[in-house]
Amino acid sequence: MSNVTPMAPALTGEIIESVINALPAQGRVMLRLLLLQYLDATQEDIDYMAADRPDPRFVSGAKPLVPVITHETLQSLVNRVAQYRAQTRKKREQIWMQIECLKKQIAYGEALCVQAEQLLRGRFGLDAEAVQLLRAQSRAALPKPAIRELDRQWEKNEISEEDYRRKRLGIDYQAELRKLDRERKRLETVLRDYSIASNAPLQDHEIGHIWGIPAGSLAARKAKFLHQYLQELLAALQQTGQPPIDLWKETFRILSARPVERSAVAYDGLDKTEASLMEKLTVFALKTIPEDIESRAWLSISLSLFALQRLSALQAERDMDGAALEQLLLQRTAPAPKEPESPTQPETDAQTIQSADWEEHILRSMRGEDRR
Repeated sequence: MSNVTPMAPALTGEIIESVINALPAQGRVMLRLLLLQYLDATQEDIDYMAADRPDPRFVSGAKPLVPVITHETLQSLVNRVAQYRAQTRKKREQIWMQIECLKKQIAYGEALCVQAEQLLRGRFGLDAEAVQLLRAQSRAALPKPAIRELDRQWEKNEISEEDYRRKRLGIDYQAELRKLDRERKRLETVLRDYSIASNAPLQDHEIGHIWGIPAGSLAARKAKFLHQYLQELLAALQQTGQPPIDLWKETFRILSARPVERSAVAYDGLDKTEASLMEKLTVFALKTIPEDIESRAWLSISLSLFALQRLSALQAERDMDGAALEQLLLQRTAPAPKEPESPTQPETDAQTIQSADWEEHILRSMRGEDRR
């Protein structure tokens, strides 16, 4: 289904659409359905498909003299086109939102790591070799036992507040490095998924469901008009001279470069309430979620377009200023107050509560309940 031209043209979306518009009616319908992720079926296309569908009375041998196209037939076609258009476009939008959220999360994590390094070297006096050692050991580090030991020493007055902060910052720095490593790997996977989704035409069975024609007729028409489209596209581009390209693949590359449509989606019940979900997304965006459930939390978020849209908005509101990040790190690494009447609970208690809440809604969302 590809056509290799000896001259690589300067292909544009306008040229693609003009070639499709010049095809016969049957060909226009076929190409617009194949490219439904990017192109819209017109009312003329709907009317053509309605008249082109096999009449069920043909099967019994009673061929009508004048085809009758009911309002119900037209509406069912409109509905099916809308269904597949929304399905394909929202799938691409959801993957695109994953990319956007991961890029923002990575940028925030990198900024935190830079600020942590500056604190370790500036305020706490570590040299470059010591910081590099923390980086090298980050993957194998076990944070929970180290934090428990630090807390024990603090409670027993065996360590000063400044030493506690220094060691705790080193632990948190290593945790951020591990998170960054996971997020970069996720981004690589999601970018591959986006490329696959962006280059996927509507499938034959989906087109057949919309159009209502037999599979054999559909396959023949697809082969005929896809070939005609590529030939006429090549003819329209003969003026330029460049290296060979695959025009069908290039069609998707050009159309996928258009901005992704943003859809308005309602709260999909991912958590107990929308307010509860927003609290958890805030924890995730600020990277204070317990590390042991962070991956499962991302999996849950990535399945919901609503959650991704809200996460992206929260990420955009974060303060990326160096002074703000420094203050945030100092707050995170402060030891628990020793006064029992302090209203602030130890960080480990807060993490336990967050972990239990996240695990509950992650498990619920992964029991086969894709609420998109």
